[in-house]
Amino acid sequence: MAAASLCSSVRLLVQQPRQQRGGRRSLRVQAAGSTFGHAFRVTTFGESHGGGVGCVIDGVPPRMQITQEEIQYELDRRRPGQSKITTPRKETDTCEILSGMAPDGTTTLGSPICVLVRNKDQKSQDYSEMEQAYRPSHADATYDFKYGIRAVAGGGRSSARETIGRVAAGAVAKKLLRQVAGTEVLAYVNRVRDVEASGVDHESMTLEQIESNPVRCPDPASAEAMYKAIDAAELAKAIMSLPATKGFEIGSGFSGSRMVGSEHNDEFYMDEQGEVRTRTNRSGGIQGGISNGEHIVIRVAFKPTATIAQRQATVSREGKDIELLARGRHDPCVVPRAVPMVESMVALVLADQLLQHYAQCELLPRDSALGPDAKARSQFQHPVHA
Repeated sequence: MAAASLCSSVRLLVQQPRQQRGGRRSLRVQAAGSTFGHAFRVTTFGESHGGGVGCVIDGVPPRMQITQEEIQYELDRRRPGQSKITTPRKETDTCEILSGMAPDGTTTLGSPICVLVRNKDQKSQDYSEMEQAYRPSHADATYDFKYGIRAVAGGGRSSARETIGRVAAGAVAKKLLRQVAGTEVLAYVNRVRDVEASGVDHESMTLEQIESNPVRCPDPASAEAMYKAIDAAELAKAIMSLPATKGFEIGSGFSGSRMVGSEHNDEFYMDEQGEVRTRTNRSGGIQGGISNGEHIVIRVAFKPTATIAQRQATVSREGKDIELLARGRHDPCVVPRAVPMVESMVALVLADQLLQHYAQCELLPRDSALGPDAKARSQFQHPVHA
C-alpha cells in the first residue's frame, strides 16, 4: 500500500457584531491603505467621478526604458466602451507621466513615477438615488460603515476606475520583468457562467490570441459562446463596473484538497538542458511560497454583476427598508476588462519579489561563482498564466 497524505479544505466564518438593541453599533477600524508592495511600491489615487485617477510608482530601477505609449497600450486594453459587452462610458483614458522620467521621456530616473489619467465622461446625476440608499452587493454600505462618508457618484474608489493606477503601474512592472527576467504575464477569460474555455495551450498561447476577440479568450469557439452568454445578460441590463473578486486559487487549488499525496505530488526530473523540472504542475509553479521555475498558474473568480436595472430591496442611510432602482453605466460582465487588471496585479507582485530576491539573495557571491548566480534568472523564464 503506497504511502499517502490526506488534506481537507477548511471553511472560516467570521461573525460580525450585530447592532445592539436600542442604537447603532460602534465600529472602530484602522484606515485602509492605498499602497502595496515593498521594494516596488505602488500608491493609487483618485475617485471614479473626481478630476482624475492614477498612481505613484516608487522603487523603479534607474536607467530602465519605458515609454508613454507602452503604458497607454495597457490602459487601452482595460478602457471602457470597447465593445457591446463592456460599459458604454466613453473615456479615452489618456495617460500623462508627471515625474520620474529623464528629459528624453523614455528613461527612468529611479525617483517616483507619477501617472495621471483625467476623467472626462462623468454623469454624476445618474447616482442621485444612491445618495440615501445602498446598492445591494455593492460597497456603498461598507464604505459608509467604515468611513462615515463616501463618494456616491460612480462608487468612488470602489469603482473599476481605481484599477487604472494598477494597470499603469503594471505596465512598468511587466517591462521590468521582460527586460530583467524574460518573464511574460498573460491572463485570459477561462469561464463565463457555464461556458468554459477549451483547447487553450499554455505553452503556445500568445497575447495576440487573447486580444483577438472582445471576450479575451484565446480559443475562438469558446470566445463566441462566451460572447453570446454575456450578450444574453445584457438583455437584463446587468450593469456593474466593479470587478469583484470572490475566489483565488493556485495550481490545483481547492480541487487538490480532494486528492491524496501520491496523486497530487509533482515529481522532479532533469530535462535535456540540465534544469530541474516537474513532470506535472499541480503546484501551479509555487512550492513553499517560492516559485520553482514552472509556469505559475492562478485562477480568479468574479461575482456576477451586482448593479441591475430592476427594483431591489435595500436599506437607506436612515435605517429604513426601501426599494432601489439603480442607474448608471456599467459592464454587463466584468471579466473581459478584468484580464489586463489581473495581469497587472500579478506583474506588480512579481516585480516586487524580483527586486527583493536580488537585494537579499544575490548580494554576495555563491559557491564557485564570482558574481550573482547565472541561473538565478532561469526561475523567471517561464510565462505566468492567470
